[in-house]
Amino acid sequence: MDILTFRSFYQTPLGEKVFSTITNKLNFKTIDVAGERVLGLGYVTPYLEYLRGRAERCFAFMPAHQGACVWPSADKVATALVFEEDLPLPDSAVDRIILIHSLEFAENAREMLSEMWRVLAPNGRILIVIPNRRGLWARNDHTPFGSGQPYSRQQLLQLLHETNFSVVNIGEALYFSPSGGALARGFSAIYEPLARNFFPYFGGIIICEAQKRLFQGLLIHRRQSRRVFIPALSPQITNRKSFQPADIVRNNQH
Repeated sequence: MDILTFRSFYQTPLGEKVFSTITNKLNFKTIDVAGERVLGLGYVTPYLEYLRGRAERCFAFMPAHQGACVWPSADKVATALVFEEDLPLPDSAVDRIILIHSLEFAENAREMLSEMWRVLAPNGRILIVIPNRRGLWARNDHTPFGSGQPYSRQQLLQLLHETNFSVVNIGEALYFSPSGGALARGFSAIYEPLARNFFPYFGGIIICEAQKRLFQGLLIHRRQSRRVFIPALSPQITNRKSFQPADIVRNNQH
């Protein structure tokens, strides 16, 4: 999955409905972020638009394997291409982190969340949106939620516990069909409320909010991922005069 795939998906009718459902579930229109420094990781720029005008600052980090885009404008860029387990931030630098289309693509989820813990301020919070292993969306590869590593609720809770986060609330969303057809979207208005009430754990995604946990002994894990930077050679323009075969012969004669 790259940045163009995410952008194309959210421009479809199905993507617009997903975006509306997630923003309503997260209460982005009313959430209080006054005076907070908000970091988004993954393809999160459409969601940050709701917070940009109310937070102290909003910026987006995009994983190196996904690519980056310009946001919010060409003259005021607040995005950067990063390695998710080695963020270019000091300790306790941000108050809130939002992970969307991010954790499921991580090379090492434990190292990534440990890095999130490092850059979060004391009592900082993290919002995670991730495909649900039990849901239909994780089995449909026509959407971004069908790629990467899906999680069950218990797996996510265990991962957060191991990386020293306390879960504040957790729930599911996207009970409608991942099909982009107009007929399926029409029927979703009927069966979505039923599925939410009778099959609450089978939503397409898991939405979790957790808080940074302090004053606890930390287990030491040997770091697995190591970045090796290999210089990429690109052709350069030269001002030297190009030699022709005739020039070579003339030089040999002299």
